[in-house]
Amino acid sequence: MLSFDLKGKIALITGASRGIGRSIAETFAEYGAEVVLVSRKIEALTEVADAITKKGGKAHPVACHMGDLNAIKALYEFIEKTFGRLDILVNNAATNPYFGAMAGVDQNAWDKTFDVNLKGPFFMIQNAIPLMQAAGSGAIVNVSSVNAIRPAPFQGIYSVTKGALITMTQAYARELAPHKIRVNALLPGFTDTKFSAALMQQDEIYKHVIAQIPMGRHAEPEEMVGAVLYLVSDAASFTTGTCITCDGGYLV
Repeated sequence: MLSFDLKGKIALITGASRGIGRSIAETFAEYGAEVVLVSRKIEALTEVADAITKKGGKAHPVACHMGDLNAIKALYEFIEKTFGRLDILVNNAATNPYFGAMAGVDQNAWDKTFDVNLKGPFFMIQNAIPLMQAAGSGAIVNVSSVNAIRPAPFQGIYSVTKGALITMTQAYARELAPHKIRVNALLPGFTDTKFSAALMQQDEIYKHVIAQIPMGRHAEPEEMVGAVLYLVSDAASFTTGTCITCDGGYLV
């Protein structure tokens, strides 16, 4: 029988205070993992950690900004001191501060988008490597987007970072395979999160987006979790460098 059991695993999830990240963290805890919850603000993380604990899970909230390399270093010092290992990393945190034509983006918006969406995941993985080697193996999932394959209007800069995240996934997968560390990516489609709230609240735009999805609806955050659970579990022991798309048929 295939096993999706995560009992005894230490899992780190960024962007875990809401949406897809929260759903991933809660599910990992239900499957037995001890989860480290990461986001910019500790208050929102504490609420998620309390919800997990009340259900019998184990959760540790840690505030960390993905664009701050010193904060990332401190995060990993905490993990090493507390657990001495890391089994699972999910790079879910992302930002999209600029909505408009790429020709109009300023340097601040460019830097913020690349810092959080690309630099953060890169150095999160780099810091995870020795801890996963200490554990004997590891599984990493980078949350990219369907925009990586088909850039959405006025989301060009965001789409560029998500496309680069796929390339990063493939490059790290090749480098880390000899160390028994698997690296894969999830490509969510249009999902009901705070991130997409602006699109969902504008009826005309919402209908335009839904019309392009063969299943005729948006996704809920929990609908992304099954693919991630597979990718970090022993059921995916020979899967690395791949992308799983959960988009209701959008890219078909």
